[in-house]
Amino acid sequence: MPGLIGKKIGMTSVFSADGKNIPCTVIEAGPCLVTQVKTVDTDGYEAVQLAFDDKKEKNTTKAVLGHFKKAGVTPKRRVVEFKGFEQELSLGDEVKVDIFEEDSFVDVTGVSKGKGFQGVVKRHGFGGVGGSTHGQHNRLRAPGSIGAASYPARVFKGMRMAGRTGGDRVMVESLRVLKVIPESNLIIVKGSVPGAKGSYLIVEK
Repeated sequence: MPGLIGKKIGMTSVFSADGKNIPCTVIEAGPCLVTQVKTVDTDGYEAVQLAFDDKKEKNTTKAVLGHFKKAGVTPKRRVVEFKGFEQELSLGDEVKVDIFEEDSFVDVTGVSKGKGFQGVVKRHGFGGVGGSTHGQHNRLRAPGSIGAASYPARVFKGMRMAGRTGGDRVMVESLRVLKVIPESNLIIVKGSVPGAKGSYLIVEK
Protein backbone atom coordinates (compact mmCIF):
# COMPACT_ATOMS: atom_id res chain seq x y z
CA MET A 1 0.00 0.00 0.00
CA PRO A 2 1.18 3.59 -0.55
CA GLY A 3 2.80 5.21 2.45
CA LEU A 4 5.74 7.13 3.87
CA ILE A 5 8.78 6.59 6.07
CA GLY A 6 8.57 8.56 9.31
CA LYS A 7 10.08 9.14 12.73
CA LYS A 8 8.34 8.88 16.10
CA ILE A 9 8.37 12.26 17.86
CA GLY A 10 6.51 11.19 21.02
CA MET A 11 3.10 10.92 22.63
CA THR A 12 0.64 13.58 23.73
CA SER A 13 -3.13 13.92 24.05
CA VAL A 14 -5.83 15.97 22.34
CA PHE A 15 -9.43 16.74 23.22
CA SER A 16 -12.22 15.57 20.93
CA ALA A 17 -15.28 17.66 20.03
CA ASP A 18 -17.26 16.04 22.87
CA GLY A 19 -14.54 16.78 25.44
CA LYS A 20 -12.86 13.37 25.67
CA ASN A 21 -9.09 13.27 26.23
CA ILE A 22 -7.60 11.08 23.46
CA PRO A 23 -4.03 9.70 23.77
CA CYS A 24 -2.16 10.07 20.49
CA THR A 25 1.27 9.81 18.86
CA VAL A 26 3.01 12.52 16.83
CA ILE A 27 4.90 11.20 13.78
CA GLU A 28 7.16 13.17 11.44
CA ALA A 29 6.20 11.55 8.12
CA GLY A 30 8.39 12.54 5.19
CA PRO A 31 9.12 14.36 3.04
CA CYS A 32 10.41 11.27 1.23
CA LEU A 33 12.27 11.29 -2.08
CA VAL A 34 11.85 8.75 -4.88
CA THR A 35 15.18 6.95 -5.40
CA GLN A 36 14.01 4.11 -7.67
CA VAL A 37 10.93 3.21 -9.70
CA LYS A 38 10.57 -0.53 -10.29
CA THR A 39 8.54 -1.83 -13.23
CA VAL A 40 7.36 -5.23 -14.45
CA ASP A 41 9.69 -5.03 -17.48
CA THR A 42 12.89 -4.40 -15.52
CA ASP A 43 12.22 -5.92 -12.08
CA GLY A 44 9.24 -8.25 -12.47
CA TYR A 45 6.96 -6.17 -10.25
CA GLU A 46 5.85 -2.58 -9.71
CA ALA A 47 7.04 -0.59 -6.71
CA VAL A 48 8.39 2.81 -5.69
CA GLN A 49 11.49 3.10 -3.50
CA LEU A 50 11.37 6.04 -1.08
CA ALA A 51 14.24 7.45 1.01
CA PHE A 52 14.06 9.51 4.21
CA ASP A 53 16.31 11.44 6.63
CA ASP A 54 19.59 13.01 5.47
CA LYS A 55 22.91 11.28 6.01
CA LYS A 56 26.49 12.54 5.65
CA GLU A 57 28.29 11.60 2.43
CA LYS A 58 31.41 10.53 4.33
CA ASN A 59 29.36 7.90 6.19
CA THR A 60 27.88 6.45 2.99
CA THR A 61 29.45 3.64 0.94
CA LYS A 62 30.41 4.33 -2.69
CA ALA A 63 27.82 1.87 -4.04
CA VAL A 64 24.95 3.43 -2.08
CA LEU A 65 26.23 6.93 -2.92
CA GLY A 66 26.06 6.06 -6.63
CA HIS A 67 22.50 4.81 -6.22
CA PHE A 68 21.40 8.13 -4.68
CA LYS A 69 23.35 10.23 -7.23
CA LYS A 70 21.60 8.39 -10.07
CA ALA A 71 18.28 9.56 -8.58
CA GLY A 72 19.68 13.08 -8.09
CA VAL A 73 19.17 13.14 -4.30
CA THR A 74 21.46 13.47 -1.28
CA PRO A 75 22.28 10.33 0.78
CA LYS A 76 19.50 9.14 3.10
CA ARG A 77 19.38 6.91 6.17
CA ARG A 78 16.27 4.86 5.42
CA VAL A 79 15.11 3.30 2.14
CA VAL A 80 11.78 1.43 1.84
CA GLU A 81 9.72 0.10 -1.08
CA PHE A 82 6.00 0.82 -1.40
CA LYS A 83 3.44 -0.58 -3.82
CA GLY A 84 0.19 0.84 -5.10
CA PHE A 85 0.89 4.56 -5.51
CA GLU A 86 -1.90 6.07 -7.58
CA GLN A 87 0.08 9.00 -9.00
CA GLU A 88 2.92 8.54 -11.48
CA LEU A 89 6.25 9.12 -9.74
CA SER A 90 9.70 9.59 -11.24
CA LEU A 91 13.24 9.76 -9.82
CA GLY A 92 13.79 12.66 -7.43
CA ASP A 93 10.08 13.36 -6.84
CA GLU A 94 9.06 14.38 -3.33
CA VAL A 95 6.22 12.61 -1.52
CA LYS A 96 4.78 14.56 1.41
CA VAL A 97 2.48 13.92 4.34
CA ASP A 98 -0.53 15.34 2.46
CA ILE A 99 -1.11 11.89 0.90
CA PHE A 100 -2.88 11.11 4.19
CA GLU A 101 -6.28 12.54 5.10
CA GLU A 102 -7.76 13.35 8.47
CA ASP A 103 -10.23 10.79 9.83
CA SER A 104 -8.77 8.03 7.64
CA PHE A 105 -6.96 4.92 8.94
CA VAL A 106 -3.28 3.93 8.67
CA ASP A 107 -1.09 0.95 9.57
CA VAL A 108 2.14 1.81 11.41
CA THR A 109 5.15 -0.55 11.46
CA GLY A 110 8.18 -0.15 13.72
CA VAL A 111 10.68 -2.00 15.91
CA SER A 112 9.46 -2.34 19.49
CA LYS A 113 11.59 -1.29 22.47
CA GLY A 114 14.13 -3.93 23.51
CA LYS A 115 13.65 -5.11 27.11
CA GLY A 116 16.63 -7.48 27.37
CA PHE A 117 16.37 -10.89 29.11
CA GLN A 118 13.07 -11.09 31.01
CA GLY A 119 11.15 -13.72 32.96
CA VAL A 120 7.85 -15.34 31.99
CA VAL A 121 5.68 -12.93 34.00
CA LYS A 122 6.85 -9.90 32.04
CA ARG A 123 7.53 -11.68 28.75
CA HIS A 124 4.36 -13.80 28.45
CA GLY A 125 2.04 -12.47 31.16
CA PHE A 126 2.19 -15.53 33.44
CA GLY A 127 0.43 -15.11 36.78
CA GLY A 128 3.19 -16.70 38.86
CA VAL A 129 2.98 -19.95 40.84
CA GLY A 130 0.90 -20.41 43.97
CA GLY A 131 0.32 -17.56 46.40
CA SER A 132 1.68 -16.09 49.60
CA THR A 133 -0.35 -18.54 51.74
CA HIS A 134 1.09 -21.74 50.22
CA GLY A 135 4.33 -21.82 52.13
CA GLN A 136 6.89 -21.18 49.37
CA HIS A 137 9.35 -18.31 49.82
CA ASN A 138 11.01 -17.81 46.41
CA ARG A 139 8.75 -19.22 43.65
CA LEU A 140 6.33 -16.35 43.09
CA ARG A 141 7.42 -15.54 39.49
CA ALA A 142 8.55 -19.03 38.45
CA PRO A 143 7.21 -20.61 35.22
CA GLY A 144 6.05 -23.85 36.89
CA SER A 145 6.12 -27.19 35.06
CA ILE A 146 7.57 -27.17 31.54
CA GLY A 147 6.62 -30.77 30.66
CA ALA A 148 6.25 -34.39 31.81
CA ALA A 149 9.08 -36.71 32.86
CA SER A 150 9.53 -40.19 31.31
CA TYR A 151 7.14 -39.40 28.45
CA PRO A 152 7.73 -37.41 26.27
CA ALA A 153 11.09 -37.02 28.09
CA ARG A 154 11.71 -33.69 26.41
CA VAL A 155 10.43 -30.11 26.37
CA PHE A 156 8.19 -29.32 23.40
CA LYS A 157 9.29 -26.67 20.92
CA GLY A 158 7.62 -23.31 21.42
CA MET A 159 7.36 -23.65 25.22
CA ARG A 160 6.94 -20.17 26.65
CA MET A 161 9.98 -19.51 28.79
CA ALA A 162 12.22 -16.63 29.91
CA GLY A 163 14.35 -14.95 27.24
CA ARG A 164 15.14 -11.89 25.19
CA THR A 165 12.09 -9.63 24.97
CA GLY A 166 11.22 -6.76 22.64
CA GLY A 167 13.18 -5.51 19.65
CA ASP A 168 10.67 -7.12 17.26
CA ARG A 169 9.15 -5.71 14.08
CA VAL A 170 5.55 -4.89 15.02
CA MET A 171 2.64 -3.55 12.96
CA VAL A 172 -0.27 -1.73 14.59
CA GLU A 173 -3.26 -1.73 12.24
CA SER A 174 -6.09 0.73 11.68
CA LEU A 175 -4.96 3.75 13.69
CA ARG A 176 -7.21 6.76 13.12
CA VAL A 177 -5.54 9.88 11.72
CA LEU A 178 -6.60 12.73 14.03
CA LYS A 179 -4.70 15.54 12.33
CA VAL A 180 -2.35 16.20 9.41
CA ILE A 181 -0.03 19.24 9.62
CA PRO A 182 1.55 19.58 6.12
CA GLU A 183 3.68 22.66 6.89
CA SER A 184 5.54 20.73 9.63
CA ASN A 185 5.39 17.27 7.94
CA LEU A 186 3.52 15.92 10.98
CA ILE A 187 0.74 13.38 11.32
CA ILE A 188 -1.09 12.73 14.60
CA VAL A 189 -2.58 9.25 15.07
CA LYS A 190 -4.78 7.91 17.84
CA GLY A 191 -3.11 5.52 20.29
CA SER A 192 0.46 4.28 20.59
CA VAL A 193 2.93 2.95 18.01
CA PRO A 194 5.93 0.61 18.47
CA GLY A 195 9.42 1.93 19.21
CA ALA A 196 11.20 4.58 21.22
CA LYS A 197 11.23 8.32 20.52
CA GLY A 198 13.27 9.04 17.41
CA SER A 199 12.87 5.55 15.98
CA TYR A 200 11.91 5.04 12.34
CA LEU A 201 8.39 4.02 11.33
CA ILE A 202 6.58 2.98 8.16
CA VAL A 203 3.15 4.61 7.84
CA GLU A 204 0.87 3.00 5.22
CA LYS A 205 -2.64 3.81 4.03
